[in-house]
Amino acid sequence: MRNLRIGVLVGLFVVAGVVSWAGARLWDTLGSLPSVPVAAPIVLALIAVVLTATALALRGRLRAQRERRPGAKGVDPLVAARAVVFGQASALVAALVAGMYGGVGVFLAMEQLDVPARRDQALYAGFSVLAGAGVIAAAFFLERVCKLPEDDDENHNGNGPSAAARA
Repeated sequence: MRNLRIGVLVGLFVVAGVVSWAGARLWDTLGSLPSVPVAAPIVLALIAVVLTATALALRGRLRAQRERRPGAKGVDPLVAARAVVFGQASALVAALVAGMYGGVGVFLAMEQLDVPARRDQALYAGFSVLAGAGVIAAAFFLERVCKLPEDDDENHNGNGPSAAARA
């Protein structure tokens, strides 16, 4: 499984932002611009909370498993892999959505902040960008929690499970 790449996320954010900014300009000349929903930053923030809670729960279970605590509940590798895939997918969608709302927010900030309704829309768009950044940060944290430790031959000296797996 490949790690998240910040360059891909930034690229998605920028491309979505530019396209949505241009689309907002075009749409505004044709009529009224669709509003930014109030629920957009709320939903993104909830996704960030779910990702963070998942990461914290897995981190606690992995720590208990590593320390061999009695009654420690192990983590199924498939569960960890699914959590990472969920985090990666959430980060990609959040970068796209945050870019889209960021583009609309920039358009509103450049053109129409004197209108109170448009000012509120720009605020919702800004909060959506911040919540999208929160989703991305939580996805990176989840990925870091579920990452396997690196195998180094110096610590195992050719013995142990990693040497047996290579043979």
